[in-house]
Amino acid sequence: MPSGTEITRADILDAETAHLLAAGHHPDPFSILGPHERGGVMTVTAFDPGADAMWAVEEGTAFPLHPTEAPHVFAGEVPGREYVLRGGKDGSEWEYDDPYRFGPVLGEVDEYLLGEGTHHRLWQVLGAHVIEHEGVAGTHFAVWAPNADGVAVVGEFNFWDARRHVMRKRGSTGVWEIFVPEVGEGAAYKYMIRGAHGRPVPLKADPVGFGAQHPPETASIVRDIAGYGWDDGDWMAARAGRNRRDAPISIYEVHLGSWKRKGGRPISYKEAAEELVGYAAGMGFTHLELMPVSEYPFDGSWGYQPVGMFAPTIRHGPPHEFRDLVEAAHKAGLGVLVDWVPGHFPSDPHGLGLFDGTHLYEHADPKEGFHQDWNTLIYNYGRREVANYLTSNALYWLEEYHLDGLRVDAVASMLYRDYSRKEGEWVPNVHGGRENYEAIAMLKAMNTLAYGEVPGIMTVAEESTAYPGVSSPVDAGGLGFGFKWNMGWMNDTLEYMAEEPINRKYHHHKMTFGIDYAFSENFILPISHDEVVHGKGSMLGKMPGNDWEKFANLRAYYGFMWGHPGKKLLFMGNEVAQGAEWNHDASVDWDALQNPAHEGIQALIRDLNGVYRDRPALHVKDCEAEGFQWIEGGDVDHSVLSFLRWGAEGDAPVVVICNFTPVERTDWRIGLPKAGRWREILNTDAEAYGGGGRGNKGGVATEEEGAHGQPCSARFVLPPLSTIMLVHEGG
Repeated sequence: MPSGTEITRADILDAETAHLLAAGHHPDPFSILGPHERGGVMTVTAFDPGADAMWAVEEGTAFPLHPTEAPHVFAGEVPGREYVLRGGKDGSEWEYDDPYRFGPVLGEVDEYLLGEGTHHRLWQVLGAHVIEHEGVAGTHFAVWAPNADGVAVVGEFNFWDARRHVMRKRGSTGVWEIFVPEVGEGAAYKYMIRGAHGRPVPLKADPVGFGAQHPPETASIVRDIAGYGWDDGDWMAARAGRNRRDAPISIYEVHLGSWKRKGGRPISYKEAAEELVGYAAGMGFTHLELMPVSEYPFDGSWGYQPVGMFAPTIRHGPPHEFRDLVEAAHKAGLGVLVDWVPGHFPSDPHGLGLFDGTHLYEHADPKEGFHQDWNTLIYNYGRREVANYLTSNALYWLEEYHLDGLRVDAVASMLYRDYSRKEGEWVPNVHGGRENYEAIAMLKAMNTLAYGEVPGIMTVAEESTAYPGVSSPVDAGGLGFGFKWNMGWMNDTLEYMAEEPINRKYHHHKMTFGIDYAFSENFILPISHDEVVHGKGSMLGKMPGNDWEKFANLRAYYGFMWGHPGKKLLFMGNEVAQGAEWNHDASVDWDALQNPAHEGIQALIRDLNGVYRDRPALHVKDCEAEGFQWIEGGDVDHSVLSFLRWGAEGDAPVVVICNFTPVERTDWRIGLPKAGRWREILNTDAEAYGGGGRGNKGGVATEEEGAHGQPCSARFVLPPLSTIMLVHEGG
């Protein structure tokens, strides 16, 4: 057809094609809509369900587009590709850029890596990105839905009409994309997905969305996460030394929704940047650990059932304000860890379950893909795109938000196929065993990627079994975590403390057994949220005795914990010994601090953190057997423990002595490795902590008489229900 010859609607598209476009069901709308040269003539096909008439406007001239066989589908000639569409109805007119005149955004390398399932920075290509494309500002949307017959992005910008922005499928990658002009920061959107054979799927939030609506609304929100001006360079350059196994690491675990509430609402990220950061730093903690901040629909899950894995929850503010919190922490000398949940996800209709009408992210077989304990779905770790999604997500939080580490929730549930399942309720691995090889491979890949790409970070496993090598390097056969929570130590010692002192001699091993394996992993000693919820009572409530004895027991236990090898973790509220167990809908009981006994516990934690940080012997060999030595670990009848902590050569040793009975021990001889004066640096019975003020008047001097296999000894006063620490003054 020669150029300039007028063409008919039938030359541009047939009636069947027009009707498919009008229904939003055409398998490749980009091949029809927008500008296309046909027989030497440039044509435009457009669909606008709000228009009775349409024009293509180029350089101020309107070129009419003619109605076709299908309603609201128009076609006609235009001189070129640089046009805008004009719609009209009932005397009203509007203009907008045609999304179908723009080329693809994803490049060939991205397409290749996406198809291969090896795109380490998935968030840079999927999700919603505010960009300028071919000279026009807008948002690029991209989503993985390989089994879909069609995908459209819907939102306020198109009246939630799935016919208006049907996306382009990118070859065999399973990724669909579209650039929508004029859409920007703050726009709500979801994906309309037609599953195989046209079966509709509930509207889905963006699996790689950077923001979300306030629950109970469930749409994703376009967030421009580029351009934050970080000012934490000094921290980032030095943080590797603060995350090492020989560093003093004392972690304050926080649920942002209930640390402090104001007028019934949780604090914002910006408020936390001032109040929480100031408090934690003033208490001497070295790190904050935030319970999950990835967007989640149900408050009662505390974040452990995430839907928006790439979106900081809007409950406390938008993404840049979460960065404000991290930056403020860094400037105050605090590292920031977040809980990361790759072990399961909820089955909410807008989430990942049956995402494209198939079991895409999860296993189809409930014996592999459903958690009975939590009524949640389990990722198919053996699918390369799913494993890539998770490992990339870990890298995203570390890179985009300058996080200093990730604490991985419920690792045991990932490692074993029979986790919390009865016989016949699980599927063995290829060798007939219970280990989940695919999950293990994903965790190794995550740790390898995180440590390889982001210098100075740490990863921490909450792992409750004796799986070997959790905190060993991947190239040495381990899982590659930096640290592991010591759940066995926590369970044993809390059971011991719950016993009446008269019975403790029958349970003495619960306080000493932990040393038998204390150096098999790089351990963190966790007193976490899990220990003060669901009827377990508060830390204070676990302690036996009258009020004075409860506080004394708790002080003695904290002293033992800070003296024991292993990094420290304490959940909010435990540092003020609040009486009630944790309630995620209420603040920490800050009013308790009006009582001197509670204020004393807070002062003790502050001082324990200071002593732990300032005395190398208490931390540099937390993870090495050479850093610990029993003086007397077998005094069952008196429930007295004494041990030494050793640092590097030249570091003054510290002796820790615990008396877990309400009986004051006077003239109590304990062997010591060095002659001279040992200065008391902490006494949990001090009056400042609410104790009775009994002790050793600042220190003891050794005598030549040996004891407990040590060359010399000293006579001590051991206050009832107490822990004391002394340092050798001669180094």
